[in-house]
Amino acid sequence: MTTKKKKKKRKGQGSSSSMAFSSSPLSPTLPTTTQSSSSPSTPKLLPSHSPLTSFSFPTKPTTTHTIHFHTLSSTSASDKWRAKVSFFPEFFSKGKDAKTLKEELLDAIASLDRGADATPEDQQTVDQIARKLEAVNPIKEPLKSDLLNGKWELMYTTSKSILQSQRPKFLRSRVNYQAINADTLRSQNMKSWPTFDQWTADLTPLNARKVAVKVDYFKIAGLIPVKAPGSARGELEITYLDEEFRVSRGEKGDLFILKMVDPSYRVPV
Repeated sequence: MTTKKKKKKRKGQGSSSSMAFSSSPLSPTLPTTTQSSSSPSTPKLLPSHSPLTSFSFPTKPTTTHTIHFHTLSSTSASDKWRAKVSFFPEFFSKGKDAKTLKEELLDAIASLDRGADATPEDQQTVDQIARKLEAVNPIKEPLKSDLLNGKWELMYTTSKSILQSQRPKFLRSRVNYQAINADTLRSQNMKSWPTFDQWTADLTPLNARKVAVKVDYFKIAGLIPVKAPGSARGELEITYLDEEFRVSRGEKGDLFILKMVDPSYRVPV
């Protein structure tokens, strides 16, 4: 809306203030914005130590906001002033919660054959959604959580060694599992038909969500034990965990998305 006002002398109002499966053995193996000091201050989102599934707003504004008027050119003799008001729609928008992000992630990987059919664009899309989900991770120390225990099925990965994409489809394993015992720090990877290969590994915590992995035994066809070479090592970081969903990343950057299929399963001793 445009209103005419008599021209007045105004005092300066300018402000002075100027963020597994992997190629490794275990593999079944965030941006902060800074506000320019020269722009008007705007309400800030309050930080929260809980998962970022919603935003909180300050009950009272901490600064005084004024509406600035800008002179617009006009063909008329008299000066015209217009009030320009910004409503900042993004200020009122909320971040997506974990449930919504998981649904988006499942939709994105549904047609990708666990990642074997993913194009670079598909991989980028999946990775972007996964990072948003990792940012709202409810379990900050997954290695201390019982939710980690059990048998997980691999739904998507970027690991070529796991996908075996160089092989004809009929020679690739149909399903891959990874089981983890957080209490005994043991893991087990299992492939389905046609190979049925397995391997077990010891886990050494590097921090509250990352482990070093050392494979001790392979089982060819799930039956014939073979001692693993000393080079069969890797790392696995658990970047998202809840009762049904897990996201992990390997030391080479490979992404793994898994779902829980049997929370009662235990890795054999």
